[in-house]
Amino acid sequence: MTLPAGQYRPAGSPHAGLPMTYILNRLLSVTLTLFLITLVTFAVTNILPGDVAMMIMGTQSNPEALTGLRESLGLNDPLLVQYGHWVGGMVSGNWGDSLIFKKPILGLLGQKIVASAIIVVLSMAIALALAVPLGVWAAVHRDKWQDNVSSSAALLGVSLPDFFWGIVMILVFARWLGWFPSSGFVEPSVDPLGALQRAFLPSLALGLGLMAHLTRMTRSTMTGILSQEFIRVARAKGLAERTVIWRYALANAIGPVITIAGLQIGYLFGSIIVMESLFGYTGMGWLTYQALLNRDLPLIQDTVFVIAAVVMLTNLAVDLLYVVIDPRIRLG
Repeated sequence: MTLPAGQYRPAGSPHAGLPMTYILNRLLSVTLTLFLITLVTFAVTNILPGDVAMMIMGTQSNPEALTGLRESLGLNDPLLVQYGHWVGGMVSGNWGDSLIFKKPILGLLGQKIVASAIIVVLSMAIALALAVPLGVWAAVHRDKWQDNVSSSAALLGVSLPDFFWGIVMILVFARWLGWFPSSGFVEPSVDPLGALQRAFLPSLALGLGLMAHLTRMTRSTMTGILSQEFIRVARAKGLAERTVIWRYALANAIGPVITIAGLQIGYLFGSIIVMESLFGYTGMGWLTYQALLNRDLPLIQDTVFVIAAVVMLTNLAVDLLYVVIDPRIRLG
């Protein structure tokens, strides 16, 4: 049987390649953006009120000791010199030590990024697992009660803040049902199942908010695809409705949904600070909050940079993946 006109072509088609010029341009754009992020981060952290040396030694400390600490931390150097030391240290792998944890920052970040990555991946998986079927269901039954139910669920998810869903998760699944622990973190290398159990509730709370956005996008994209000519041709050829919806329509509609999902990585890392603090989950969000609370200047700068870098690189990966998923995209 010949395929319907306009059907999604597989990634192995001649147009699925990624032009090297496009990849280099995107890498250059990411590098420039990260450079600008270092400038903004450094400027903002140096504007923050408070004396780092005094916060370390206390208000009753000896003035001479305070002066010596400022000198040892490089706080008396010109700002341009301080910025050069910070960026140069990151490039060489010397990210400095945390002022409050008294540990190398690079090791701390390595531990916490893994913890937060579990929540981010679980949240995205939960959101896509709920959003895609709901969005397809709404598009197939457009302007019927199924569409109204799906749209209402999406609107509810958008309207309520993430911390509200977090409180609901704790009350229902931790307190009333007792299925999951309400707080804490376990190293995945020590107890993989325990790590997933403690990450599930914050992931579910974040996933419900993200699901609302993706449901609306899936419905909108599917509605447009289902009205196209090749869908009518597929139905006229006698193909099963399930095949038309899930193999042809969704294959053409999934690209924009994945793009939006990738862009929501920034949303997840922005919300994860509140969610990790709520659940006592010691990941990147919790670490960033502690750094801000105690004005740990080196740790603030490094955590903000790492989160920004993860978001930028994830968006780059999604851009490249989009071309593989939808070979009809032409890149110059």
